Amino acid sequence: MVNLDSFNKQINAVVVGASGGIGYALVRQLKSHPSVARVHALTRNPDAIISEQDEKLHVLCVDILDERNLIDAAECFSDTPIDLLIVGSGMLHGEDVEPEKSLRALQSESFIDVMQINALAPMLVAKHFIPRMNRLRKAVFSVISARVGSISDNRLGGWYSYRASKAALNMLLKTLSIEANRTMPNLIIAGLHPGTVDTGLSKPFQRNVKPEKLFTPYQSAEYLLNVVNGLSVGQSGDIFAWDGQQIVP
Repeated sequence: MVNLDSFNKQINAVVVGASGGIGYALVRQLKSHPSVARVHALTRNPDAIISEQDEKLHVLCVDILDERNLIDAAECFSDTPIDLLIVGSGMLHGEDVEPEKSLRALQSESFIDVMQINALAPMLVAKHFIPRMNRLRKAVFSVISARVGSISDNRLGGWYSYRASKAALNMLLKTLSIEANRTMPNLIIAGLHPGTVDTGLSKPFQRNVKPEKLFTPYQSAEYLLNVVNGLSVGQSGDIFAWDGQQIVP
């Protein structure tokens, strides 16, 4: 069960990457919660969630690597501050991208693509949406990160692009938290590790995952929202796993 009692009673929430596995589950969890007034779903593929449309859901077609798109989307919140924003988009593999098993597989083009989606894009969202976030009470800007972005936890090697992009993301979130604290002391910046979730992103890598450690998107979304609810300003800039435990960089 999702608990959002640390927020304002009528939450204005934004989910970026809303048509992905975790993003879509977050939209559904938030939309059904009585404390949430409105959910704004940002996605490049609005047709994937248009069937969910109702008075609590606002769907926007947005490419998060297109700053003009982000500027236009952020204008929607000029009169209604955002209480909770979660960036759920990310890339592990794709048509021409696979996690590298060794250095021999590293390619500059795919490395840049992964870095753009996993590290740069969330910061572009932050650049244009943080000024629209609530300054008067608790607000959270969060991004789906990954435990493999922890340098100290790297014991297996490989996955150069993905590891580097998530490590970069974690550093960017920490840096952002320091800057944001100067002018928005109620804003919490956090990275979130969702665990291994049964989505297209993790599908090729689930073989050795124990059944009890493979979450449905809906489970993971519930865990992450409860983690966000429990965060305090003193934890801004840190990375947290689905169970609330801090991940050491």
